[in-house]
Amino acid sequence: MGRWEPGARERLVIAALDLFTEQGYDATTVAQIAERAGVTKSTFFRHFPDKRELLVAGQETLGRLLTEGITEAPGDAGPLAAVAAGLERASTAMGPINRELAPRVEAAIAACVELQERDALKTVALAATITTALVARGVPDPTAALAGELGVLAFKRGFAAWSEGERDAKDELAGYVLAALDELRVASASLG
Repeated sequence: MGRWEPGARERLVIAALDLFTEQGYDATTVAQIAERAGVTKSTFFRHFPDKRELLVAGQETLGRLLTEGITEAPGDAGPLAAVAAGLERASTAMGPINRELAPRVEAAIAACVELQERDALKTVALAATITTALVARGVPDPTAALAGELGVLAFKRGFAAWSEGERDAKDELAGYVLAALDELRVASASLG
């Protein structure tokens, strides 16, 4: 496959997951990933700064979509309603390929401490993104921070439930994420 073929980013992620599964994260090199994907190393580095970033591809888009949804929520929306708008917008970026690859990504992260650390940083960054967007709407910082954490937890719980569903199902991620946020809203109200 020539390096000019479309879909290089997706092919790199799939190649990396295959190699991580076959030989482990630490034993896999960028050169091997590029070769498996049918691209050059320079093409790899045009898409990713290093192999750790392969498994968090799309985080910038996710953060941007969360912020847009929160910003565009109705002015009278409370913090969790604004978070719901952000989660719904962000969920649109997730399609069948995300659902298909999710178990493999999860397994690769579970098998490597370095990837677990990167995943934890991703979670912190997404919570900060939500918090910042809420503060910009005038939500007080402690409330915004709590809503940000609940939003990330809802996204993770909803994504996990969605990715465990039937692969050929046509259901959308947003329904799972919004249901998870509602469950968390009820659970937090019961804390007293």
